Amino acid sequence: MDTEERLSILTSGMDEVVTLEEAKELLARDGELKAYWGIEPSGLFHIGQALVGARKVKQLAELGFEVTILLADWHAFVNDKLDGTFDSIQLCGQYLEDCLKGLGADSPNIKYVVGSNIVDEKEYWEKVLRISKASSVARIKRAMTIMGRSEDDADADSSKLIYPSMQAADIFHMDLDLAIGGMDQRHAHMLARDVAGKLGYKKPVALHWPLLMGLQGGGRMDAAEFKMSKSNPNSAIFLHDPPKKVMKKMNKAFCPEGQTQDNPVLEHARLVVFPEVGHLLIQRPEKFGGDVRFDSFEELSQAYGNGDIHPADLKGSVGRHISEILEPVQKYLAEHSYNFEQLRSLVEK
Repeated sequence: MDTEERLSILTSGMDEVVTLEEAKELLARDGELKAYWGIEPSGLFHIGQALVGARKVKQLAELGFEVTILLADWHAFVNDKLDGTFDSIQLCGQYLEDCLKGLGADSPNIKYVVGSNIVDEKEYWEKVLRISKASSVARIKRAMTIMGRSEDDADADSSKLIYPSMQAADIFHMDLDLAIGGMDQRHAHMLARDVAGKLGYKKPVALHWPLLMGLQGGGRMDAAEFKMSKSNPNSAIFLHDPPKKVMKKMNKAFCPEGQTQDNPVLEHARLVVFPEVGHLLIQRPEKFGGDVRFDSFEELSQAYGNGDIHPADLKGSVGRHISEILEPVQKYLAEHSYNFEQLRSLVEK
């Protein structure tokens, strides 16, 4: 593949590339390329984070990147995740690794690193302090949205202020060329880019994928939305959800007839079904128009907006495709069930 073809793969499905020209220069460069995705072990994996992230990690590995998936246990501790103990957080990290391997993120170019393995090094904390000294408190507070928190949360617990500097330090300490994550991670990656020149560190290229809307509408499945899902379990589909549960959640989803904007069911088709399957098949009786296949999201969106597809048919088709997509990872988790069962017993008390 030439550089343009590689760039097309690298940037596919992304909401933002910072910057496109830097990404192109990166791919044209000789030598080893290093990328990372940092994940906070905070609970059960939903499809918005897991499927999109695993897909991009696999693409990067195929493009020749050495990809590190950082299971950021110290970050989860600072962010008060699970019961606040490292045993629980690290158990969750092992479960996340199982999930991603079940989704195919398991090749010689992909490695899993626990955050504790790098924070033990004094050079890491030197970088945290240098980043903190090069950044104003106001700048750090703006970056706290990466934690699913507001700027005011630092007033109650000052440890939260160190989190953005730690995430930037992860990038510099591992000498990375590329950082990937959802749009909720943008502030951390921009912080790293902002201070890189001041401190003489390599400025990372950043890729950000769109956040999948919660099924109830009006929200995004970021860290804060995940916390809400304990009281509103219908807002997200998790990797372990069996077909009946997927369909139950989908049937309750917000999906106004003919509405193509801010429609979470259509968003699940756009961000999950089409990238994974390549098409969407509506199955319905002949008296209601018979089966119809859409080979692009644009076709589906136009037909739904025109009233040619009923919400119930859309929900049924999207739910069925998602269950098919989840079959391999659910089989993998059934064969590697220890971490999943232990974590589920912890979070579903």
